[in-house]
Amino acid sequence: MKIPGNLKYTKDHEWVSIDGDVATVGITDFAQRELGDIVYVEVETLDQTLEKDEIFGTVEAVKTVSDLFLPLSGEIIEFNDALETAPETVNSDPYGDGWMIKVRVSDAADFDSLLSADDYKKLIGA
Repeated sequence: MKIPGNLKYTKDHEWVSIDGDVATVGITDFAQRELGDIVYVEVETLDQTLEKDEIFGTVEAVKTVSDLFLPLSGEIIEFNDALETAPETVNSDPYGDGWMIKVRVSDAADFDSLLSADDYKKLIGA
């Protein structure tokens, strides 16, 4: 299972990378394995400003639907449109082409509250 050391993580199994004031968010390798084959990713919060831990979308797998929680407060400025036609990319490349949203972060301090790769490994028992 991959857990890149350059990313931050949440207890809800999202990953975050930050570039200036824009964060890219997706779900972890652990999460996609637990969900199984992903068939649909829905994000209806594009262009909305949400608080940390609010639901920004859902991911649907063959047997379950799971909410996606925003790891940082901010405005959702981009959705990975490629997931509309190829949601399985989240399974095959969760940290690359399987990213879900980009957020213009409103409070950079939120980033400091996220888990390091080592802390996330402990959380999932890896």
